[in-house]
Amino acid sequence: MILYNTLGGVKQEFVPHEEGKVRMYTCGPTVYHYAHIGNLRTYIMEDVLEKYLRYAGYDVLRVMNITDVGHLSSDADTGEDKMLAGAKREHKTVLEIADYYTKAFFSDAEKLNIKKPDVIEPATHCIPEFIEMVQTLIDKGYAYLAGGNVYFDTSKLDNYYVFGNMNEDELQVGVREDVGEDTNKLNKNDFVLWFTQSKFEDQALKWESPWGLGYPGWHIECSAISIKHAGEYLDIHCGGVDNAFPHHTNEIAQSEAYLGHKWCSYWFHVLHLLDKRGKMSKSKGGFLTVSLLEEKGYDPLAYRFFCLQSHYRKPLVFSFENLDNCVQAYNKLIARVANLKADGEPDLEAAKKYQDSFKEALDNDLNTSLAVTVLYDVLKSNLSDATKRYLLDDFDSVLSLDLRLKSEQKVRTASRKKTFYPDSQSMFLQDKGLERDYVDRMIAERAEAKASKNWNEADRIRDELKEQGIILKDTKDGTVWEFEY
Repeated sequence: MILYNTLGGVKQEFVPHEEGKVRMYTCGPTVYHYAHIGNLRTYIMEDVLEKYLRYAGYDVLRVMNITDVGHLSSDADTGEDKMLAGAKREHKTVLEIADYYTKAFFSDAEKLNIKKPDVIEPATHCIPEFIEMVQTLIDKGYAYLAGGNVYFDTSKLDNYYVFGNMNEDELQVGVREDVGEDTNKLNKNDFVLWFTQSKFEDQALKWESPWGLGYPGWHIECSAISIKHAGEYLDIHCGGVDNAFPHHTNEIAQSEAYLGHKWCSYWFHVLHLLDKRGKMSKSKGGFLTVSLLEEKGYDPLAYRFFCLQSHYRKPLVFSFENLDNCVQAYNKLIARVANLKADGEPDLEAAKKYQDSFKEALDNDLNTSLAVTVLYDVLKSNLSDATKRYLLDDFDSVLSLDLRLKSEQKVRTASRKKTFYPDSQSMFLQDKGLERDYVDRMIAERAEAKASKNWNEADRIRDELKEQGIILKDTKDGTVWEFEY
């Protein structure tokens, strides 16, 4: 398998530290708000990587943190504390916010068929590990106390800018022009390992430490949690490309200073999801979530399919027009799979050719778009239906598009509608005192609103019908409706 390694900026053959085993770490969410679909693109691609490594025969351990404390917007004691801001916004405690949005994140992940990591560790569960790591860095001369805080001393490193895409002159003092430099630092690149003095006097979560009552810096948590669960040698570290600097740069600095040897061999970074404003982010407001896509009638797995058709190292441009095109392609795939007959046994020898092509695509720096092409090749081939179904199941252990499941649901739904819906719908309308023409007219008006991108009007019509017990379902053949009393 060949992977692009951000550490060095080249494609390399993947060779784990221990033969047959992969230790993998992925940066988890900061649970102060819902994850937007740009965040989730990264988790989708990390999920495909993990599942393909398992498919290829590796024993994989994947570890992920949950940032539920102390994530500032910059590396000095500056910017916004995201957890505290979330608590103030919703008039809850920090722990209540963390619990709510952690559950929301994993709910979204489940809808997107993202497998839960083997180990999920909230930062608040690892305070002793953070303290031990910080103390060791002090003892080894890599950290110092200043102004009540503990800082990592980057001047002790031979090469701080390990990813090679930034230099000292390009560094900004803060995240905004009105943010001043942290005068406690010996060097402007230094970063906080532990806070005891913060501008957030009402910081909710603090712990006793050798340096006073305080809380950990953001970067220390990923290093300590990874080393705790994955050991001293990490094979692959994943995350969004915006974390390469400074977060992952600082992780490498503190981890290798602490361990005394090279820590992680391969760095896997996913590029941004873009919309008409540029990079999708929460700070711009109006960000899209999985729930909002569902409310607009989109299947979350259609968004997963959308992500798989682009390479993870290329920016992906999102628009509803692009997503609509992907929905049509996804629904056509499901329809084609639904037409496959379940009779007979698969021809495993004939299937191997396509399995080899599938592996070749993903061995080439996780080329998911080419892997999807192999899936289409299977459906267009002269293979028996039983062999096609076998290959679809095989590929779906990595792609996780639920093509077989969706196709079976489609067949059952079509049968149920054909047998029961006409009479039961008429009885429902009669009970409610409604005319079928009214429902048809409202569906037509909603279709016009969607066509003109008037989402507010489309949502209003959907909600009006829902209040009367009429539930709209958008399909490739148009909008249908069900009812509930």
